[in-house]
Amino acid sequence: MAENKEKTRPLLIVYTGDGKGKTTAALGMCIRAVGYGWKICIIQFVKGSWKYGELKGIRRLEPDVELHTVGEGFVGIIDDDKTFQEHRRAAGKGVELAVDKISSGQYQLVILDELNVAVNLGLVDPQQLDAILAARGKRQHLVITGRNAPDALVAQADLVTEMREVKHPFKQGILAQKGIDW
Repeated sequence: MAENKEKTRPLLIVYTGDGKGKTTAALGMCIRAVGYGWKICIIQFVKGSWKYGELKGIRRLEPDVELHTVGEGFVGIIDDDKTFQEHRRAAGKGVELAVDKISSGQYQLVILDELNVAVNLGLVDPQQLDAILAARGKRQHLVITGRNAPDALVAQADLVTEMREVKHPFKQGILAQKGIDW
């Protein structure tokens, strides 16, 4: 067996797929990292107009965890009254923030929640995604969540987990529930 000289290094981790649990998995990693005294930055793309339980929960982890919600809400569904350009501008500011936070070297873990969705919708273009990945260098672990992860990102990642829906309560007429879904 060949000896692996590189025992540990910062990882690029992607949680994707149509199943539930991508953000939840990333937040679980966040809690684990806080337990080791790490500094974590979370930037949420797309999400923005709704109030989620994780927002209150993450505030309890301050100052070790910093949360930025940069989206203008879900694009083109339910209560979306923003133009595509407004969503795109917000995502662009999120990209700038992500590059700044990643390149600062202050964080051992950076989570870019729903970035895959922003890329898939055209709010973030492939060059902006490349700029985010280039800012990382080898300084910290980076987690990117959201459906439809781009093939190029999957190819670069060290770990990719695809969430697959097997069964969902919504299909049985059960609505999303506080503390479980939001």
